[in-house]
Amino acid sequence: MSPLVPARPHTDVTWLDLDETQVAVLRHDAVSVTDLPTLFDAGFRALGALIASGAVTPTGPAVAIYHGDPSQVFDIEIGFPIARPLADPLSTPAGDVTGRVVPAGPAAAFSHLGPYDTLATAWERLMTAVHAAEVPLRAGGLVEVYVTEPTPDVDPATMRTDVIALTDRVAVS
Repeated sequence: MSPLVPARPHTDVTWLDLDETQVAVLRHDAVSVTDLPTLFDAGFRALGALIASGAVTPTGPAVAIYHGDPSQVFDIEIGFPIARPLADPLSTPAGDVTGRVVPAGPAAAFSHLGPYDTLATAWERLMTAVHAAEVPLRAGGLVEVYVTEPTPDVDPATMRTDVIALTDRVAVS
């Protein structure tokens, strides 16, 4: 089994079997890519306040879980991995934070080094491998893990984001 965030980047598309991961997330339905900057800013501000208050304790870097085709209208969950499930929803100005699980199981992963505006190339590389292997995706099957926290002093060229496709099975080489 593999953690959602490995210590080393996936320098090529890697097929793995993920561990189950508890997450605390804000869910937004029927959004488009143009909505993401506003949703991420408000969402991470709200989640940051919950972390500062001690209501949520992250165990890893921020994640986004995409439901549907991100080139169309889709649903998204923005949050952090946590050690224990949330007992109840937590109210924030950006919406209710709820607990969910990124289920254990097969996946394909690739690490992107660079600014967020070039993430599409990483997704294209990952999805090309998934489609070539004829491996179907699981529901809620696209995950981004923001391994490098974007701060004003971080060089965008060095930021690591892992892109993960949750699949029905691991491809056979």
